[in-house]
Amino acid sequence: MLMDSLLILGGAFVFGLVVGSFLSVVVHRLPIMMERTLRLECQEEGEPSEAESPYNLVVPGSRCPACRRPIKPWHNLPVLSYLILRGRSACCDGVIPLRYPLLEILSGLLSVGVVFHFGVTVTAAAALILSYSLLALACIDLEHQILPDSITLPVLWLGLLFSMSGGLVDSETSILGAATGYLSLWSVYQIFKCLTGKEGMGYGDFKLLALLGAWLGWQAIPLVIVLSSVVGSVYGLGLIVFRGHASGQPIPFGPFLAAAGWIVLLYGGDLTHFYWGLAA
Repeated sequence: MLMDSLLILGGAFVFGLVVGSFLSVVVHRLPIMMERTLRLECQEEGEPSEAESPYNLVVPGSRCPACRRPIKPWHNLPVLSYLILRGRSACCDGVIPLRYPLLEILSGLLSVGVVFHFGVTVTAAAALILSYSLLALACIDLEHQILPDSITLPVLWLGLLFSMSGGLVDSETSILGAATGYLSLWSVYQIFKCLTGKEGMGYGDFKLLALLGAWLGWQAIPLVIVLSSVVGSVYGLGLIVFRGHASGQPIPFGPFLAAAGWIVLLYGGDLTHFYWGLAA
């Protein structure tokens, strides 16, 4: 029995590594794809557009970040290739950014956590989709300070549809969760803007919290907000104190929402009971 469990968790980890390799492509290419699309849309009508080579999540194939040569398949194995090559490109000995294996390992660990918690079930499969989406959104927001609608909105609707089949929450709770998530941060945004004249966060954060509400229900929204705010505040203070981060320089809030949402996905009930136990 123990051996079977270890094999299942090992398989989940390997599967997560493979997905993490694809997520690295998404994190790198999706912002570029958005920029290219925006550039084409901003061109004046009738103005001839320069021919651009196809660029999406599949084309062109993986290339070395240093010399741009195509990467051979056996040099593109998740984590393993990085270790064998000792963090250097096989074609030019350029440095391979550490974020690639780290994202793959994190994806593998998230997979193990979900499968360990939910078992080999349909719920686990749905939770994995949510987990991978949150990881991609967090990484993109951390690097580019954007939360692409092309990820957020489909996953939000998927959460609503999953609730119809008796998912993590029922449909009513899911719909209320999406509305509560969006309106709660939207209200804070409007109040902050009226008081200071500044925009404290972006609309992508509203949509991300709506996504989490659709999957986790309206009851989870306060816990997600509290967890993300506490961790974000500690992180921000740490940057200011130890790295000289300017106090007025914005810090993306999406990664903290995503991390809090994943924690609540697995341990929301336990955290809620623990909180009320302390309050009592």
